[in-house]
Amino acid sequence: MEYLLGMMLVVIIIFACILIYYMFKEAHADRTLTHNLNFQELPIDFGELSIFFISDIHKRRVSDTIIENAKGKADFVIIGGDLAEKGVRLNQIKENLELLNQIGPIYFVWGNNDYEINTVELRALMNRLGVTILENTAVSLKGYKQSQVALLGVDDLTVGQCDLEGAVSSSVESSFRVLVSHNPEVIDMVTAEHQIQLILSGHTHGGQIRIFGFGPYEKGGIKKVGNTLLFVSNGYGTTTLPLRLGAKAETHLITINPSRSRVNDKIGK
Repeated sequence: MEYLLGMMLVVIIIFACILIYYMFKEAHADRTLTHNLNFQELPIDFGELSIFFISDIHKRRVSDTIIENAKGKADFVIIGGDLAEKGVRLNQIKENLELLNQIGPIYFVWGNNDYEINTVELRALMNRLGVTILENTAVSLKGYKQSQVALLGVDDLTVGQCDLEGAVSSSVESSFRVLVSHNPEVIDMVTAEHQIQLILSGHTHGGQIRIFGFGPYEKGGIKKVGNTLLFVSNGYGTTTLPLRLGAKAETHLITINPSRSRVNDKIGK
């Protein structure tokens, strides 16, 4: 009997070690998913818009693999918050931003964990590197024939001072608006009058560790809420534990096209 119990304990320990190793590998995987999204609201003469979206980097170093996956394929980079967290050195953040700059110009919104480090130093670093901080404001993206798309960004919902109305009022008059918010719960603030067709967010890590499909948050994905498409990433890094299960680490290449049909949320890897 003692022998059988001993063998069972050995098996359990081996299984646990294999599972932890798998979860560690999943947390440090380099995946770039491709998404082709069609919107009838996007002006036909604007052309195609390509975005590299990365959220929740936290303590991770952006790998060369991720950069090679996206280089030459995106018009610009959007960092959806949590570029860092407590304990991450400013030099590591600088290295990550310099790598992402190889893909294209960077736009950034604040996440809750970004406030755990010296925000004055972080803001100064981003200014030196030419990163555009979308802090309750908007920029205009110009396409062909002077057509425009508005790119909006808001501060973090829980730690910062989120002002969606301020971001909307500072945007150009456009039939197509993209909103970047670290926290996807911003969807509860969006109305049809805002004319926001797409929201890019992260924050949830897809639950990070999901047991039998269940986790503390929904798994990342794309869903239609009213007139808005909500895009939630599982994120690139992790928090607390450097482990993932059932919520793979991911970055995204998002191509937005004009279309006379309704939104097509077909996703390819």
